[in-house]
Amino acid sequence: MSENRPEVTAASGHARRQKAAAYPDGRRPVPAIVLSGAPASGKSTVGRALASALGAAVVDLDTATAPLVAVVAGLLGVSDLDDPRLAGPTRAARYETVVAVAEDSLTVGTPVVLVAPFTAERGDGTAWQALADRLTAAGGAPTLVWLRLDPDVVVERLRARGAARDEAKLGDAQAYLARLSTDPPRAPHLAVDADRPVSETVREILERLPA
Repeated sequence: MSENRPEVTAASGHARRQKAAAYPDGRRPVPAIVLSGAPASGKSTVGRALASALGAAVVDLDTATAPLVAVVAGLLGVSDLDDPRLAGPTRAARYETVVAVAEDSLTVGTPVVLVAPFTAERGDGTAWQALADRLTAAGGAPTLVWLRLDPDVVVERLRARGAARDEAKLGDAQAYLARLSTDPPRAPHLAVDADRPVSETVREILERLPA
């Protein structure tokens, strides 16, 4: 997948199609795209390109929370971000940070693209509905997007990017794949193939966003 940010112009067409009901104060809901997928599926790259096309704010889990998580990891003596000693206690706080920042943007009428695995939300319809309700209440029109990628390609991309955070996963790739969740979300969603140029992925998302 190319790491270049493509120029995508389909957003204007989407904006013309969007006819969502207005809020009591006259505002119309703005896009609130929840972008999920496996590690190395291109969430951050696609998220930036999609946000650029929509004129939206990007709220990325890693960007928003990594510095503080690194502090906690240092205190615990943990280097693997998936280590239960780190992931368990910090998961709720990390996602709350992402959602709260998104709510602030939506409240002032700014569309958002939330970027994170969203494992719990895509695996549990109740959890997704709770998130969707919050985004809706803040002024958003939530859409869950699933970046679909073959597990073997996930491993290839993890190796290619050579990030320190992936070392534990690649230490035993087969064990990692065995526990990797690649099932599609149980909640209503857009499934989009991620094994192609970013521009094509973004274009399809824009064309398929609810009118």
